[in-house]
Amino acid sequence: MVQVDTAERAKSRRVSALAGLGPFLVPYRLMILAAGVALVVTASVSLVLPIAVRRVVDGFGVQNAAMLDQYFGAALAVAAVMAVGAGVRYYFVTRLGERVVADIRRALFDKVIGMSPAYFEKIMSGEVLSRITTDTTLILSVIGSSISVALRNLLTLIGGLVLLMLTSPKLTVLVLLIVPATVVPIVVLGRKLRASSRDNQDLIAQSSGLASEALTAVQIVQAFTHEMVTRAQFSAVNEKGFASALNRIGLRALMTFVVMFLAFAGVVGVLWIGAHDVRSGAMTPGELVQFLIYAVMVAGSVGALSEIWGEVQRAAGATERLVEILQATDSVQDPVAPLLPAQPVRGGLVLEDVRFFYPSRPDMAALDGVSLTIAPGETVAVVGPSGAGKSTVFQLLLRFFDPDTGRILLDGVDLRAMNRDAFRQNFALVSQDSVIFAGTARENIRFGRPEASDAAVEAAAQAAAAHDFITALPQGYDTFLGERGVMLSGGQRQRIAIARAILRDARVLLLDEATSALDAESERLVQRAVEQLGQGRTVLVVAHRLATVKRAHRIVVLDQGRIVATGTHDELVAQGGLYAHLARLQFTDGAADAL
Repeated sequence: MVQVDTAERAKSRRVSALAGLGPFLVPYRLMILAAGVALVVTASVSLVLPIAVRRVVDGFGVQNAAMLDQYFGAALAVAAVMAVGAGVRYYFVTRLGERVVADIRRALFDKVIGMSPAYFEKIMSGEVLSRITTDTTLILSVIGSSISVALRNLLTLIGGLVLLMLTSPKLTVLVLLIVPATVVPIVVLGRKLRASSRDNQDLIAQSSGLASEALTAVQIVQAFTHEMVTRAQFSAVNEKGFASALNRIGLRALMTFVVMFLAFAGVVGVLWIGAHDVRSGAMTPGELVQFLIYAVMVAGSVGALSEIWGEVQRAAGATERLVEILQATDSVQDPVAPLLPAQPVRGGLVLEDVRFFYPSRPDMAALDGVSLTIAPGETVAVVGPSGAGKSTVFQLLLRFFDPDTGRILLDGVDLRAMNRDAFRQNFALVSQDSVIFAGTARENIRFGRPEASDAAVEAAAQAAAAHDFITALPQGYDTFLGERGVMLSGGQRQRIAIARAILRDARVLLLDEATSALDAESERLVQRAVEQLGQGRTVLVVAHRLATVKRAHRIVVLDQGRIVATGTHDELVAQGGLYAHLARLQFTDGAADAL
């Protein structure tokens, strides 16, 4: 979870956080102007309507029927203008809200999809998704409705007070005495409501993160009969969120009750005094009705503003949470003036005295002074026990992280001196946990090279020994594989991932336990495909099974983040040491994988 310090938490209690929406609103100035004009027209006409009503009421005593008809016609015309203005305002304001929120969601996704894995060590992906969905929905309700309604009510409040004064100064003074009584609860309860709203959104994001994590690993959860524990964890956070929501709802309900009661109680009192003025002849019935309508409009505006204020405060908290993501700094940055990879890319790699600590494990070096030179076209295998740093080498080669000390070169150019997209185009990765997207087999393979033809996709599948099982699927290459490839076995998913890497046709091929999920026959076929693919390319192989690395040009043995031996299979067996021990376990004792 993201840790928000006290200063940041205090910042979320200010509605000024909504200023973070400014950059998203600026491009739509004309739309805002159109909505503003419609808003002003609607509010202005609504203030004219009570005058028309007064004319109608007082017109009942007019003997001229034509004059009475004119009063009714004018009232109808005013209502028509209000209806048109309200429709125009709704269209532009709602469209603006949808457009801005769509832009915010795109900006958020564009931001997080490019963040390095170091960022996701500090925040759950489920929480990010919650911010993209739940928080932006709050902002949509404010931009697409609440702000417009608030501005309309504010104009009505100001205009209504002015017209109240013109209608009856005495009664208006009595109405104004009510205002301080309504402002105090708005200020006092509003502060508590802001804090409660932020806490509620944090808990919603936390529950979303837990749910996302559990559903992603649902098979593991069920296999270890962990459902009850997982349910209890989610239920605990969910109930905390519910309790926080109840607190927020209670505060908002209390504020709405107090404000509206005081406002309308004052209106009743003023009406009582006005009724006596009509009986004494100080006012006409039409003037009293006009004043009453204005008083109701003013009181309604105050009540609506108090209710909308809660929504605005919630949106302010949500906006700050979104701005946190948009302004987050990545520990891995592209240079301001990047160098281009050497042309043509040959695939030579150098690690110079590389030392690296994962952000979540700052006291334990994942790599400790590793130096390694890999010639273009060389196949190098990296072996060692779990936690030795094998996969970390791949993480640094792809610049998911930067070394704490030392540097990594591609054809003599430091990776940090190039744009990540520029040099990553020359790498193809097959990870141990093969990722299958919710799409067809063809789409999953074409992920490696989107512009590839169907023939190229099928050729890559054949090279990865995946063609036969794909064609046996109900729709062949167009079969939907389900989320995370649930329709496929582990070995089939791995072969899809290998076909994707083959299709990419990159100069450097990274195989991280690429054949770990394959049976002996599939492994033999894929190994042959990899050997063919590796001709003229630089290949790095991380493997637990030593049988898969015996044909490498060179084998590098890692232990506790350090290179402890280098050589061919035969040389390392002859030297004794860690590699020979592992070889005896796998080839002599027939033990299960010890790595």
